[in-house]
Amino acid sequence: MFKKMLGIAVVILGLSAVDAVAGDEMAVMNKVLQHLIPGATPDRIAESVIPGLYEVSYGPDVLYISKDGRYVLEGDLLNTRTRENLTETIRATARLKLLNTVDPKTMIIYAPKQVKHTVTVFTDVDCAFCRKLHSQIADYNKYGIAIRYMAFPRSGVNTESYYKAVSVWCSPDRKAAMTRAKLGEHLKRLSCDNPVRQQMALADRLGVNATPTLILDDGSLISGYIPPKRMSQMLDQLAAAKP
Repeated sequence: MFKKMLGIAVVILGLSAVDAVAGDEMAVMNKVLQHLIPGATPDRIAESVIPGLYEVSYGPDVLYISKDGRYVLEGDLLNTRTRENLTETIRATARLKLLNTVDPKTMIIYAPKQVKHTVTVFTDVDCAFCRKLHSQIADYNKYGIAIRYMAFPRSGVNTESYYKAVSVWCSPDRKAAMTRAKLGEHLKRLSCDNPVRQQMALADRLGVNATPTLILDDGSLISGYIPPKRMSQMLDQLAAAKP
């Protein structure tokens, strides 16, 4: 989101900084941000741990701005003593907040009877590692991991992979259709009121650009396949590290 915006930041901030000589700091920052990202309202503006630097978040997108509106930074803020990535913590919280707006009924969920962890997976029917992950669904469930699928056909809307995803989500038995599709079986093309486009838009909002992309139950985002046992160990470690 911010790459295009920061390309014009130098010009805009050079002009806007004049307004920062006097006046309310928050008003100045809001004015600068409206120039940078027209029509968008920050979810949060708060003082960062660095004096004079504010953190601004738009969902999981985070930037930093000086209190006079002159300087903008995009990147990760790290605590060298604790090694905590403070920016990633903000992103993770925002990802979970966005995911919590999604009705689970629009997902395809494979869950064990006793759920220890929940992993949301943005998947593409034609992705090789997505298929590998799906072939081990029973093993993930054995470790108490629920897998929640959301659609992210990488080729985009109105492509073969997109229509396959739509057919899966429009099937009477979505779970069976997902398995058949990931085994390479040709599915009859179906059409219905489906969530595929909305899930693709959410993936973009979350910063998903590959499949499979996993969002763990602490909000961490990981691109790529993780074997069941290693995922279980990772999730247990994350849970144990929570304060």
